[in-house]
Amino acid sequence: MARPLIIGLSARIHHPVGPVLDLGGVYTKTLHYLEQSVAHWVLAKDVLAVMIPAIESEGLIQRSEMSLAAYAEHLDGLVLQGGADVAPQSYGESPLVPEWAGDAVRDRYEIDLFNAFVAAGKPVIGICRGCQLINVALGGTLFQDIPTQVTRAISHRDTDLYERALHDVNLVQGTRLAQLYPQVQQAKINSIHHQAVKDLGSDLVVEALGVPDGIVEAIRWRGPSYVFGMQWHPEFLALKSLDPSQLDGAPILHDFLATARACREA
Repeated sequence: MARPLIIGLSARIHHPVGPVLDLGGVYTKTLHYLEQSVAHWVLAKDVLAVMIPAIESEGLIQRSEMSLAAYAEHLDGLVLQGGADVAPQSYGESPLVPEWAGDAVRDRYEIDLFNAFVAAGKPVIGICRGCQLINVALGGTLFQDIPTQVTRAISHRDTDLYERALHDVNLVQGTRLAQLYPQVQQAKINSIHHQAVKDLGSDLVVEALGVPDGIVEAIRWRGPSYVFGMQWHPEFLALKSLDPSQLDGAPILHDFLATARACREA
């Protein structure tokens, strides 16, 4: 029996600050966690999902004692999860307001992970924050806050609706993403973000744009390995009962896994 694909997922990080300390117990500790819906989206009978823990200097071991390149060597692909804002300092800016300071610790960890998998020629997918992280890792910048920085932007985040907040997206024709959906030019996606790609990173192309405001919704690298980022959450789009007009995330996942298998066989 062939070995299943082993896909690494970056960790979300809970930092014990502020009122959370009042909760006591495990919440006083730094937590690395994996959102169940992301794991379930990746998992299949021939696919295993593993979370890759972050290594930081305040831990029991030093970053220099653990090589993320070893994960890239032994795993078949990488999924960068959504979560906290990317820190403006990671792309050479200062936060416009304190609430947009982001998570620089996670940025360093995920950029190291991204670079390791790219260097190993392994495929990478970024979801929401992961899409923004890919852009920053390749030298791009972000809008720190769409509502205040993009004129005539529609709402891209509704805390009450969460994954049920939908808007239209246009697939850029001629791109690989459009090829995965040959009968689709426009579809609905969920939207759970207030930051977005501003200046594109090196050798990135846009593959989807929000309607009607033109916010970048998907990017792909033109480099030698597979790198794709989408601003929406395909793991929530799997819940088709929300709206049957939503873009089906299965073709994206199948394309990613097929590339991982091809890379492993090569």
